[in-house]
Amino acid sequence: MPPKHITEDTTSANVQPSQTSHETSQTHQERPPRTSPPNHIFVGKKPVMSYAMSAMVQLAQSGEIVLKARGMVISRAVDVAEIVTKRLGNNTFEVRNIKIDTERLGDGDDVRNVSTIEISVAKKPQ
Repeated sequence: MPPKHITEDTTSANVQPSQTSHETSQTHQERPPRTSPPNHIFVGKKPVMSYAMSAMVQLAQSGEIVLKARGMVISRAVDVAEIVTKRLGNNTFEVRNIKIDTERLGDGDDVRNVSTIEISVAKKPQ
């Protein structure tokens, strides 16, 4: 049996490829303005070393960072601070301040308390 040739019918498509790629590139460029300072790192569900390396880059540029976390990832923020000060920093960084707080989330009957932490890490004085 001879091989079948597959042909693509482009006449039925109403959208031109140049328009879709241009439109999607515009939507990806639009970002909400950043409301937090650039030296604040919000710790989430990524691996710990991802945040630790980000913290090292920020510390090299600005000299001080603030690690922020809520809820279940508070322990991950503490791990990042320990890795930066003890393992990666070669004893050149220190924890300056730790702030703990509670935020109330939700509306009406679904209000719950969520713990938060902010850890300030900076270069040690010479």
